[in-house]
Amino acid sequence: MITGPLKSKIDKLWLEFFAGGITNPLTVIEQISFLMFARLLDVQETRREKMTAKTGKSGAALMFPEDRQHLRWSHFRNESGDRMIAIVRDELFPFFREEVGKRTALGKYLEGAQCLIPKASLMVTAVNLIEELPLTQGDVKGDLYEYMLGKLTTAGIAGQFRTPRHIIAAMVQMLDPKPTEIVGDPACGTAGFLVETMLYLLKKYTSPKMVYADDEGEKHYPGDLLEPHRDHIQNRMFNGFDFDSTMLRIAAMNLLLHDIESPCINYQDTLSNSFVEKYPSEAEDYFDVILANPPFKGNIDGDSVHASLRSKVKTTKTELLFIALIVRMLKMGGRAAVIVPDGVVFGSSNAHTGIRQMLVDENQLEAVISLPSGVFKPYAGVSTAILVFTKGGRTDNVWFYKVERDGYSLDDKRNQLPADQNDLPDLVEKWAKRDAKKKSDRSAQHFFVPVKEIRDNNYDLSVNRYREITHKEIDHITPKQLIIELTNLEKEIKQGLEELEGLLK
Repeated sequence: MITGPLKSKIDKLWLEFFAGGITNPLTVIEQISFLMFARLLDVQETRREKMTAKTGKSGAALMFPEDRQHLRWSHFRNESGDRMIAIVRDELFPFFREEVGKRTALGKYLEGAQCLIPKASLMVTAVNLIEELPLTQGDVKGDLYEYMLGKLTTAGIAGQFRTPRHIIAAMVQMLDPKPTEIVGDPACGTAGFLVETMLYLLKKYTSPKMVYADDEGEKHYPGDLLEPHRDHIQNRMFNGFDFDSTMLRIAAMNLLLHDIESPCINYQDTLSNSFVEKYPSEAEDYFDVILANPPFKGNIDGDSVHASLRSKVKTTKTELLFIALIVRMLKMGGRAAVIVPDGVVFGSSNAHTGIRQMLVDENQLEAVISLPSGVFKPYAGVSTAILVFTKGGRTDNVWFYKVERDGYSLDDKRNQLPADQNDLPDLVEKWAKRDAKKKSDRSAQHFFVPVKEIRDNNYDLSVNRYREITHKEIDHITPKQLIIELTNLEKEIKQGLEELEGLLK
């Protein structure tokens, strides 16, 4: 979440664009995104230069040739307004389209990239304000985009809310993707799951001696042990689909800035008939890992949904159709972690029951993780859960975990809390150590439930259905003893008042 001074800077930048004549909110977001991308591209280039100097190896190729150094953010931001806007409009944006687009998967998203900032004064203001943003800290750029998206009157209508980074990280750690696997997200948005997967691999596959800290003390993991898998990682591993072109542009930029130069990011409604027609390989039995937080608000036209999904679940609800889609997209033995609204885990309609039955009886449902209702605030207060499952196999026991605290306040402010008020590290740790053979304590935060009990409860997957609530017995004093204590207290008060009155005489 962004609050305080950072929020004020974005508001100011937004107003500057409106005052400069750019009044379409989507255009504002797009132009700010391009400038953020220009700055982060320069940051990435600097890191590559430092890595080359440190290791003596070239590593990832540098983006800016010698004769294009003036196009780097750190160079043109020091120019005069007229010179700055000329460089950005007449040289940097063509460089994006013609060079960055050719060398990366961004080509189809940068083809129409244009600088629409009309005045030098607005360009200077925008560049100066973006220079002040802490874009290199954590996932601030994602938070900024989420905040800007919240300014759109249409934001959230299709259930599009950016998944908090710490929730994504826990899901990635639980699935433990391997560098040889193919990872997908059928509703990728800004590619948060794909980016976090890459960060996870870099951290896990970096030799201890190769870890280094930058000037700000932040550790970096070059992923030297991933070298045998570079071609697969760059060209086949990461796959995302979405039907929002702005989201896809941000997704492609985001992945490029995390050294994934050729991700498979495609404009596509994955629930529609055209998905199977355009991407027959990816649409069925293709992915080893799927991580997703698909849109879960509203219904779609049933006629546009592919028959293979409608045969599994007769509904037009997107949250149920996406589960059937993800099962279809996984190869046998592939695994998924998917965020769903709570209605999916306990809804009583035939469609809700049917999708849960499919997960339990035709696949291996491994875990149901209940999340606090405030994790998507201030944009939505919906209660959600994470379903973890493997395609095929057999469900014998399902592991339940109730996350009560995620490290942030559960109100609209979402302020960060002390580390001991975060259940997510414990979730990941307990997941790795889970053992269905051990007796489960149903009053604990996590426990196993045998599949027969789930079937007997009409496939209800809500944690509260199976969790036992223990009530602590409290000893109360008797009414007689209470009267004695009140009488003694009254005597003490009276005595104190008499002493105080004596001092005043």
